[in-house]
Amino acid sequence: MRTVIDPGKERRSVNFIDNICFSHVTDLEGKPLDLTLSLMVQNGNSEMRLADGKDDEVSTGKQPLVVWINGAGWRACDKNLMAAEMEFLAEAGYAVACITYRNSSLGHFPDQLMDCKTAVRFLRAHAAEYNIDPDRVATMGRSAGGHLSTWMALNTDGFDTPEWADQSSKVQAAVNMFGPTDITYCALQNMEKVKDPSYRWHDMSETHEGALMGVTRGMAREDILALADKAGPINFLHKDMAPLAILHGDQDPLVDCQISENLYQKMVDLGLEDQTRLYILKNGGHGTREFFQPSTKKLILEFLDRYLK
Repeated sequence: MRTVIDPGKERRSVNFIDNICFSHVTDLEGKPLDLTLSLMVQNGNSEMRLADGKDDEVSTGKQPLVVWINGAGWRACDKNLMAAEMEFLAEAGYAVACITYRNSSLGHFPDQLMDCKTAVRFLRAHAAEYNIDPDRVATMGRSAGGHLSTWMALNTDGFDTPEWADQSSKVQAAVNMFGPTDITYCALQNMEKVKDPSYRWHDMSETHEGALMGVTRGMAREDILALADKAGPINFLHKDMAPLAILHGDQDPLVDCQISENLYQKMVDLGLEDQTRLYILKNGGHGTREFFQPSTKKLILEFLDRYLK
């Protein structure tokens, strides 16, 4: 059966570019390590460019950028693990970068934050190449990535490396999905839990936050808490930080929802209620499907559009 159809051209093509190296760092043993990112972007007819050297799609102009930061307890996690769920951002006209960062076996905090900042600077340095608007950048992350995304919202100086030093790492907005933004809160919880022989961990050095901070076996309680205080973005909120959206499930078994409640209240106390959003997802667990429903994605887009479009 031969059929002629007219599908139109309303939807634009989304291209996926993988394994772009954005940083050269070293791990805890001093071994060299390359950090990479992938990029989803509406930048024309890539197939025709490769085949004919031309592009038959009219440019949409520079696109705002969302840098996606994965979680997994700051442990190893493939940068593209959630790329499919982030495609809704690309459909909405955002360039989406999914980045790697040194996990807790390769670096201790603030190495992870420094890597996120380097990625932003790299993408600004290559904005023209990838059709990105360098003046409209946000971060978004889940769990450990939500912790790092909140740190990015602070736009704190002192965590930038020499790579791409002529570019800014500051962002215009951030989204935190159920991030453990209060590391002290998490550490205090685990200090009690590790006393139970049936618990998954038996020393603070084994916990997610302990590995992140470089806690050693048998480290004194006060030393652990001192490290935790420095690693929690909730302790460094300020009036000039970027707008932040927070999403947390009320049934999260891993990161207590109260952490996000406390984070929101501290931002309100600073007078930032107008630029802060807290969404509590009914029956939501830790990264459960409630976070990726169309209604939830719509809220995220509305927040990002307000500050980046």
